[in-house]
Amino acid sequence: MGHVDDAFLDRLNQLGPALLGAFEAFEYARRRLHPPRLGELRDALQPIGARLSAALAEFGSSPPPPGLEILARQLAQAGASMEQAVRDFCSPAQPQEAIPLVLAAMHRHCRAQALLYPLRRALPPVSRYFVEAPFRDRLDELDPERAKDEPVGIFQVRDPSTERGGFWLYVPESYDGSPWPLVVALHGGSGTGADFLWSWLSEARGRRFLLMAPTSLGSTWSLMGDDVDAPALHAMVDYVREGWKVDPERILLTGLSDGATYALLAGLQEGMPFTAFAPVSGVLHPANAANGNLQRARGRRILIVHGALDWMFPVALARLARDELAAVGADVLFREVPDLSHTYPRDENDRILTWFDPSLALPQSEA
Repeated sequence: MGHVDDAFLDRLNQLGPALLGAFEAFEYARRRLHPPRLGELRDALQPIGARLSAALAEFGSSPPPPGLEILARQLAQAGASMEQAVRDFCSPAQPQEAIPLVLAAMHRHCRAQALLYPLRRALPPVSRYFVEAPFRDRLDELDPERAKDEPVGIFQVRDPSTERGGFWLYVPESYDGSPWPLVVALHGGSGTGADFLWSWLSEARGRRFLLMAPTSLGSTWSLMGDDVDAPALHAMVDYVREGWKVDPERILLTGLSDGATYALLAGLQEGMPFTAFAPVSGVLHPANAANGNLQRARGRRILIVHGALDWMFPVALARLARDELAAVGADVLFREVPDLSHTYPRDENDRILTWFDPSLALPQSEA
């Protein structure tokens, strides 16, 4: 390489670790997000954000070599989105302003991942970031050369005439055409499938299951009034089953907060295709008793995950849900996480998947 290429590589080698370090630090903060800890988390993130800002400024200080313009632009956009995520999260604000800023930060974090993921084949450290540790020496298996028209990767399926609704689908690049499990993950209130997809994508990529992240038709799921989301949810699963092979005995419905509450409210309805349920930080909606869902829960596999620090839905409500479901004969397992507040516990995905389908457990180390 000539002098310009060497200089570009130096800037790239400076930006890459700063950006991936910011991703990891932000994931750490998201998992531990709890109102009393917000100041502590901000203090930890600020120097990491400063490092990223400096690396971004240096990376953009001169043009990339010919042929690398698209890669450089995409990487810079991912970095800028992550930089803004850290800035929003760390912005001092009154309590009523802090929540919107934190939500904006989490959205930008997801946006940064969406911008970075397409660069995984050009940048191996990016590919390793988007997969769990036991699979990081098997990247060629996870991203094989394929015909360009093969339907793998990330897809958005929606009605362009509506602002919300539709779903995001991730078909791992190693999909082989055999029947795979399907995980359907429902976002929390005011969320979107576009963002919630990233709570599960790395696990899907390595462990090899199909991943769907729908978006509610309203600002949250149909927890009151007419249930417009359940028919749409059923149709989404049918769409995926028509386009790819789904094992009908392995369809998990999970979700966070309102998405967790709705997972049981919709998923236990007559004729729904789900075979297991893993609500996280939700409650058992009162309508489940009136609409026959509790009776239909008999024998159904349900894993309830809830944080002992949950400030929105106190853990006592989750314990009541466990007791009500167990009383009607559901095959219910309850996991109370001592340090979890009202946020998504990415580190619980391994337990959820292993419970759902032991064949999706992480491979054991040979050491």
